[in-house]
Parts: sequence; structure tokens; C-alpha cells
Amino acid sequence: MKHPHANAQRRTSWPVACHRAFLSAAIAATLAGATFSAYALPASGADPSASPGGADPGSSGGYADFDRSMLSGAGQNTTDLSRFEHGNPVLPGEYNSDVYLNGVWVGRRAVRFVAPSANANALPCLDRKMLDQFGLHPKMADDVAKRMDDPSACVSIGELIPDAKMTFDMTQLRLDVSVPQAYLGLMPRGYVSPEYWDAGVPAGLLNYNFNSFHSSSQGTSQTSSYLGVNTGVNIGLWHLREQGTMTWTSASSNSPSRSHWQNIQTYLQRDLPSLRSVLTVGDSYTDGTVFDSFGIRGVQLATDDRMLPQSMQGYAPMIRGIANTNALVSVRQNGVQIYQTTVAPGPFVINDLYPTGFGGNLDVTVTEADGHSTVFVVPYASVAQLLRPGITRYDVSIGQLRVASIKDQPGVAQATVQHGFNNLLTGYAGIVGSQGYGAALIGAAIDTHYGALALDVTQAQAHIPGYSTQSGQSVRITYSKVIPSTQTNFSVAAYRYSTGGYLSLTDAEQARDYARHGLDAFGTTLTPTVNTIDGVPVSSVLTPAQQAALSGSTFNAGSLLTITGVQRQRSSFTLSMSQPLGDNGGSIYANASVRDYWNRSNTDTQFQLGYSNHIRRLSYNVSAQRSVDATGRYDNQVFVNFTLPLGSTTHAPTMTLNLSHDEQTGSQEQAMVNGTLGADNQFNYGATASHSSGGDTGSNSSTAGSLSAGYRSPFAVFNATYGKGSGYSQASLGVSGSVVAHPGGITFGQPISDTVGIVYVPGAAGARVNSSGGVKIDRFGYAIVPYLTPYALNSVQVDPKGLPMDVQLDATSAQVAPYAGAVVMMKFKTQNGRTVLIRSQLDNGDALPFGAEVFNEKNVVLGVVGQASQILVRGVDPTGKLSVRWHDDDGEAQSCSFYYELPPPSKDKSAKALQQITATCTRSNAVAQATRSGS
Repeated sequence: MKHPHANAQRRTSWPVACHRAFLSAAIAATLAGATFSAYALPASGADPSASPGGADPGSSGGYADFDRSMLSGAGQNTTDLSRFEHGNPVLPGEYNSDVYLNGVWVGRRAVRFVAPSANANALPCLDRKMLDQFGLHPKMADDVAKRMDDPSACVSIGELIPDAKMTFDMTQLRLDVSVPQAYLGLMPRGYVSPEYWDAGVPAGLLNYNFNSFHSSSQGTSQTSSYLGVNTGVNIGLWHLREQGTMTWTSASSNSPSRSHWQNIQTYLQRDLPSLRSVLTVGDSYTDGTVFDSFGIRGVQLATDDRMLPQSMQGYAPMIRGIANTNALVSVRQNGVQIYQTTVAPGPFVINDLYPTGFGGNLDVTVTEADGHSTVFVVPYASVAQLLRPGITRYDVSIGQLRVASIKDQPGVAQATVQHGFNNLLTGYAGIVGSQGYGAALIGAAIDTHYGALALDVTQAQAHIPGYSTQSGQSVRITYSKVIPSTQTNFSVAAYRYSTGGYLSLTDAEQARDYARHGLDAFGTTLTPTVNTIDGVPVSSVLTPAQQAALSGSTFNAGSLLTITGVQRQRSSFTLSMSQPLGDNGGSIYANASVRDYWNRSNTDTQFQLGYSNHIRRLSYNVSAQRSVDATGRYDNQVFVNFTLPLGSTTHAPTMTLNLSHDEQTGSQEQAMVNGTLGADNQFNYGATASHSSGGDTGSNSSTAGSLSAGYRSPFAVFNATYGKGSGYSQASLGVSGSVVAHPGGITFGQPISDTVGIVYVPGAAGARVNSSGGVKIDRFGYAIVPYLTPYALNSVQVDPKGLPMDVQLDATSAQVAPYAGAVVMMKFKTQNGRTVLIRSQLDNGDALPFGAEVFNEKNVVLGVVGQASQILVRGVDPTGKLSVRWHDDDGEAQSCSFYYELPPPSKDKSAKALQQITATCTRSNAVAQATRSGS
């Protein structure tokens, strides 16, 4: 079911748009030299009681008397100013407006306006869809309920909710709705009811990424090509997906070309909104919050937090307090205000804070109506295991373990659950079982003044063929804290200790797989089977001396080698932290990882330390890093980076200088210039020059240079590079994009995410889709919106700039809340008709009254008379009759009319050119005779 406000946004008919433009000009021209008396002019459409006509000076009705003598020329006698004498006029009709509820934007929608009397401003009418959008469900009297269901009736919000009102700003097309806090529902921010989620249309999807790389070195050349594809079919809420890759390799020698297709995953998926869950059949991955994540081929039922409003995703504490009056509640974090609302007297609860990082205490201020303030602090820090109070997350999976390194993949089943009990405590538990393996976990996460802490214990038991039963425990502690006084951020700090008999699921099944194939499950075994270490070619990670040491004999390049055996981890520690150093002192950061094993003597220690700052426009970063490769060999690297914009314009390029040194490759200096071009930054370019020398490999110094260019078209993304160095050259070409088959045809677009939209705007080829960079409507009227956020309102806007003059959009934006994986269709109505500028005059040669309304034969307002008696009308037929109506100085209705015939559109002229004609507007005989006799 589509969201009720989809395809109904910013819809202002041409007559209304004309009125807005020309009447604003009329007011400006009048005020430029007019004397007037104004008494408490009301806001447009503010109140039914504010209807003009008969309002006394000083009353809420308001009145303004304009002096025509201050206007120049014919405007003194011909300008119709009667409509401006009672404030800014709002004519009856439908206006697509930005709607604000208590100052918060809730969307754009078509709002109907009805005038309570002939001379009164039109007032906004309420309907049931608007009540749903506002989250309001007031009790209605029977007569009001009947009027709500009558499309011709008009119900004001004040009839339903005391002290509620709507105020319309015509110049901004903004409707402000004011409702007392006590009548508002308790729905969290960003909530969209599941009944409004859009399942989309039947569709087929293809997302592709192709790259071809050619290199030449020392008389040999090789071309490697890659194609990655994600395909899918949508039928209702069922989504079928497949991901795969194809690789090609060809060399200049006589060696044959090789190609290989690999299926990565295939699955069928369906949303279950009533359970806030997703059912997946096929290949998927388990939630890694409780147990370590692993791949499974089978059936999985798991909650999807994306179905929660964005203000309920992640962890943030619930704030409770008491207000003595209608009070203003504001919440600050690290000195920045992140939330504000008004609450009624009595207890209040705030449970829809957006997650704001891993922590930082919340300062809550309650300001009463008399100005008295109360301040209190709510501690806040978060770890991945923490959930908001009342939120439950679960994952139930059963199928076959999917790990590429395990030849005989066993069956597996897992169930986990997490629940947020209150601000302080989240509990979680899980069980997992496979062939010869079982484990159970229980844990809790708490949020305290001293940070967020999670502690869990896992008991596991494994049976390895040929070995005694392996049984042990693993304890994990996770900590997160932001220290407000110093702004020190411990974003992740985790420690795990496992006893000698403990094995994780994947380690246990890997060990069982080794044992079943006659290999040492826990030791280091050298076998002449393959020439890789963990999938990496031996020659690329080991020196000849290391290869000889590992094999126990002189390494023969033709022999084959592999290292097997599960490394049983004893303990691990990871840390990620950052520390700002004052306003201009920059910041430092550190990431560290330390691991040791029961069946290995050495310890893996890796770290990264860095400092970043800027001097005016020059940014710089200094870092040191220690890493370890698959063979246990360490490499230390020092890196310095400078970045400087080469100008202050939008497309000014950026220069980057990188200096690095490591033990294996030596020193390298690299200078780069990158930039973008085009209105949407659709073009990008880059040039790089580098110099390297030294290193353990003993390589001589070398220089290299490369060029790159890219273009993001509406239908695909293209990239190309070329480089040349000492003894080698390379070139590459890449293209990525998408193809979507839908009920309207086949549309090409940029690379897409899982959830996409199709915009249909007939006749609007070339119009830009503002919500996506570089996306334009194709010649069939379609465009792909590559990224949509599932289960939340997405606003998609079409820019009418550059459209043919004969095409008019009824709406320029739409809102939609799609299911995850859906392909939603957003149709924008267009009106096709000629646009004409008419240079007109009365039959006696006088100019037409400025501001007079122009009607067609169907009595539809097409525009108003502008300056110099010019009329701009859209959507007119090739031939027809137009009428002009106004009131004279005595308030008597006047009119004239004329016939027109437009020449056929010229094929030589652009459709964006404005057609111009002249016309004489003839008044009726009675009016013309009366005019002549009085002259």
C-alpha cells in the first residue's frame, strides 16, 4: 500500500501559481507608492472569523484602503485592488504546501482551501489523511465525522481540537499547524505506520560492475577482467536475489585464457512487518552481536532494526522527568542541543532520541512557563549489545554452515535473543549447535556513569575425530565511554579470554574438517597439495629463506605448499580511541590489537597511532602503523599526508602529498591532484606522480605517473586510468550501473542499492531528479532513484528547470516509504499544452486592468493580466476563446473576451521558446455602449 502522501507534493496548479506571482507583483507595485490604512491584518487563512467584509477597523478582520492615485499611468484607473483590501488573499483551490506541526516539518502534501463566504479568504480544510500524518486521533461528533467524509465539506482543525489552528503563508506555500502537546500521540519521531509502507511494483533488477586491467612489463602483457553482478526479481513482498562474479585472464604468451564464474550467494527474502522481522531462505549471515557472525545456507528469521523509526534505532537512554507547567524540555550532549520539545504538566517520557555516537552524558533542562529551570544529567554510553528499553531483537537460523575453507560443510542451528529491560540493563543469550559441537552464551550490558559495559560467558564443547573432547569457556568484556571533561572517546575497548579447550563454531568445524582429511587439526602441517597460504600465493608472502625454513628443505619453485591447523586463540584485546587537543590543537587517535594463542608461541600485535590537524586551509595527518601478514612477519610503516585546496571555487582542485616508509618497500613520495567538473560534479579527474626507493626487496629507485578520469552519467558510471613507470605500463577501463525492468519498460541508471525507486514523469525528458546527483529523466519519461531508505519517508524531487514550455508538472516532489528491497514507482502528473504570452488591449485601445483574471471556455482560471497589459497563460488549446473579468471603481463586474488561433509549432524552434501573439479584448455590447455614452 502506498503512503497516502506519495505523489501529492508541491502541487500548485498554474492558475494558483500565476496568482501567486502576479499578485505578489501587484502588491509590491502598489506598496511602492501607495498610502493606506491597515488594521491588524490577519495571516492568510488564519481563522474563519477573520473573513473580510464588514470588519471594523481594529477588529480581527482587518482592512486596507489603497490610494490608486499613487500609481502611475493607466494603473490609476484600471488596476483591480479590491482583493488586497482584506490582507493577502488566498483563493479557493488546492495548494501543495510544506506542512509543519508545532514547528516541525512533517512533509509536503496537497491542501484544499475553501472560502467560507464570497469575499472571504479561503481557509485550509482538514481530512483524515492529514490527521493520520499528524498522528492525531481526536474524538469527533457525528455531524463532524460525516463532514470529514464529505469531499465537498470543509472541516477546520479548531472544530476537532480546542486551541488548535492552521496558518497558511501564501508566499512560502507553508502551512503551520499548531496543536497543544496534550493532544499529540506518543509516536516516536520518524515513525511511518506499516500500513503505509510501499511494497513496490513487480520488477527485475541488475546491478553490475565491470573492470578490465591491462599491464605490460618486461616484454610480457596480461589483461585481467572482472564482472560483478547482483540480480533480482521482485513479486509483491517476495524478493529473489543472486550475487556472482566472473573473471577473465589472458596473457600475451601462448598460455590459454582462463575464465571463472563464482556464485557468491542466492536467497529468497520476505518482510514480516507484524513480527518486525525478515524471513530469508538461501544464503545469509547471522547477526554477529551475540555470537560471531557466520554464513549459513538455509532458513533464517531475524528482526530488522530498520523497521523501527530512525529515532528508535541503536541505543539511547529513555529520559523521564516531571513538569509543573507547560514546559520546554531541551537535551544537550557535549554542549550541542540535540533535542527539544514541549510537554504538558505532569510526568513526561522522551524515548525517541536519535543515537549520537558511543556516548556522552545528556544534559536535560526543563524550563517551566514561569521561567524557572531544572537541570539534571542522564548518563549515556553505548556498546553494540545495548538496546533501548522495551526493544527485543532475535535471530533464529537453521541450515548448512557456509565457510569456503571447510570442504564438508555441516548442518548448523542457532538462536539468539536480546532485550532492553531499562536504561541500565540489556540482557542477551544464545545457543548454537552443529555436528560435534555445541555452545551456550549468556550476558548482560549495562549503562552507568562510568561508561557502558557488556560482559558475557560462553560454554562450548567440541568432538574432534582422533582427539579428546574439547571443552572450555570464553569470557568477553566490551567497554565504551566518552569522558566529557576531556572529550576522550573510548569508542571500542574489548577483551576476550578463552580457556585451552574452548573453540568457536567455525574453529571447531575447521578442526573437524582437517581431522577427517587426515591432517593435524591443531598443529602446523606442511603438505604438497596447494601452493597457497590462506589463499595467498606462497611466492608473494614468503622469501626463499622463509620458504625453506618452513618446508625443512630447499624450496623448489615447482613444489606445492600449504599450512594447516586451527590456531586456538587464548586472549585478544582491541582498542579504538580518540582525543581532541583543544580548539586548535588537532586530535590524536589510536587503534590497537593484541592476540596470543595456546598452540603458538608468538603474539600478534598490531597498532596504528595518528595525529591530525590543519593550518588554515592546509590539512595534515601523521601516522605510524605496525601490521602482520599471514606468515607472522611484521611490517612497520610511517605515513605523512598533506591536503590543500587549490582555490576557493566550487570546482577548485585539491592537491595531496603522501610520504611513506616501510621496511618491505622502502620510501615512497606521491603527489596527486584531483578535482571535479560539471553542475552535478559528474566529471572527475586526477593525476599522480610518485617516486620510490629501497626496501627489503632490494629494488632500485623508480618513478611512475598516472592519469585518471571518470564520468557519472544518468545511465552508468565510467572510469579510466593510465599509468607508466620504470619498466611497466598499465591501463584500465571500468563501467558500473544498473538495469531495472518494471511495468513501464526497461530503464538504465547509476549503481543502485537494494531499495530503489522509479520516477515516471511523462514528457519531461532531461529534467533532473534533485534527490540523486546526476540522475535525469530519460526520453521515455523514467529515471532510477538509486538509493532509498527502507521503512522511512523518502522525499524525491524533480527539478522542472529546463522542461519544454509546453510541459507542466502538477507536482515537483513525492514522498514514499518503501519496504527493504522494493522497487517503488513514483508517478508525477504532467499537463501538456501550449504556453503563450498574449499582448492584449481593450477594443478602445486601453490597457486591460492590471490583476484582472483570465478564464478559458471551461471557466478555469488560467492567469491574470500583468504589466503593460500582458497575459501569460499555460496549457491552452491551439484555438479557443479567453475571457477577462474585473470590477470597476463602483464594484460592478466587467468582462471582455477574444478568440485566438495559435500557429502550428515550428520544428525549427526549440520547445522551450515562448509563443507570443496579440489580441484585442472586446467587451459585451451593453458594456461597450454604456462606456461610449458616458465618455
